Amino acid sequence: MRKKICILGSTGSIGTQTLDVIAEHGDLFEAYVLTAGSNADLLIRQAREFRPCCVVIADESKYAYVRDALKEEPVQVYAGADALCQVVRMEPVDVVLTALVGFSGLRPTISAIEAGKAIALANKETLVVAGELITQLCLKHRVPLLPVDSEHSAIFQSLLGEVSPVEKLILTASGGPFRTFTLDQLRCATPAQALRHPNWEMGAKITIDSASMMNKGFEVIEARWLFDVAPERIQVVVHPQSILHSAVQFEDGAVKGQLGAPDMRVPIQFALSYPARLRSSFPRIDWWELRDLTFEKPDPEKFRCLLMAYEAIRLGGNAACIVNAANEVANLAFRQERCGFLQMADVIEQTLRRVPHQDRPSLQDYLDCDRESRAIASECLR
Repeated sequence: MRKKICILGSTGSIGTQTLDVIAEHGDLFEAYVLTAGSNADLLIRQAREFRPCCVVIADESKYAYVRDALKEEPVQVYAGADALCQVVRMEPVDVVLTALVGFSGLRPTISAIEAGKAIALANKETLVVAGELITQLCLKHRVPLLPVDSEHSAIFQSLLGEVSPVEKLILTASGGPFRTFTLDQLRCATPAQALRHPNWEMGAKITIDSASMMNKGFEVIEARWLFDVAPERIQVVVHPQSILHSAVQFEDGAVKGQLGAPDMRVPIQFALSYPARLRSSFPRIDWWELRDLTFEKPDPEKFRCLLMAYEAIRLGGNAACIVNAANEVANLAFRQERCGFLQMADVIEQTLRRVPHQDRPSLQDYLDCDRESRAIASECLR
C-alpha cells in the first residue's frame, strides 16, 4: 500500500523536491493532495503529471483558471485558506508535508495534527510561532513530528538509538552570501546579492532569511521544541561547505553528526520513509574532491537577527510570534527595496519592544499577535 502524501506548498522549493522523491519511489508514495499559494500554472502542470485526488489554490481569484484547466483530469479543485485546513483531514492521507512559507502554515498544520496525520515539517515558522502549543497537540493526538530541514533531520538521525543525555546540539549554518562581508558592505547590500546563496537553491523569502541568519535563529527555536533542549545548549556554528548538516554532542564528549551532499531531497525522503532508509539516485559526497571542512563563529554584530531569535526564546510566550511576523514584513520590504539589509534587525527589535508580551498565549492570541506585530512592523518601516 502506497503512503498517500498531502503536500502543503507543492510549487515551492521543498514541494517540488518532494515530488522528485515521490517520482523516484512511485511504488511507495502517492501525491494525494497538492496545494499552492498563487502559482496556478505550476500547480496545473503538477496535477497533470501526478494526478492527485485534489488540488487547492489558496488564491481564490485563480480558482476558475485552475478548475477549467483541469476539467478533463480526474482531479477535484478547491480554493482558499480554509480549504487547506480541510484537505489535510481527508481520511486516506497518511502524511502531511508542510512546506508553506511563513505564518500561513500554522492553521493547516494544527488541523492535520488534530486529524491524527503524521507531520513532515518543513514550515519552521509553525514551531517558531507556537512551539509549545504544537508539541502539546502532537502529544495529545499521538502524532509523529518528523523534521524535514536538513539541520534538524541531521540531529534527529544522530539521536536515533541514543539513550545518553545530550550535552549540546550543534546547528551548522552556511553563513550565506554575506559571510565575508564587512558591516560597511552590508549597509549597501542589495536583494540581488542576498538571493545568490552559495550552496542551496531555495525560495526568495528563506534565502533572504539565510543571508540575515534569521533562518538559523528560527532553527534554534525549532530545535528547542523538537528536541526539548534548553536554548543555551544549542550552538550555531558557521560551516561554509554545508557538508556536516548538524551534530549532537553527548555528555561524554562524543559528537555524532550527519554528513551528505547539500541536497534537500535526502532529508525529505527520510521523513517520508522513516524509519526505513530507501535507495536513491541523489548526489553522494565525493571524498577525493572534499579538501576542507571549516568552522567559524557567527558574527553577532553583522547578524543581529540571530541574537533576536535567542532573545525571543529567553522571553518566551508570544515573543517568537512577534519576531516572526516582524521578520516577514521586513524581509518582504528588503526584497522590494523599501528597507536596508541591516535595517531588518532594527524593525524586528522595535516591534518586539512595542507589542505587549503574553506568557501563555492561545491559538487566537497567536493570530491576534501576528496581526498586531505586522501592523507595528509596517509602522517601524515608515
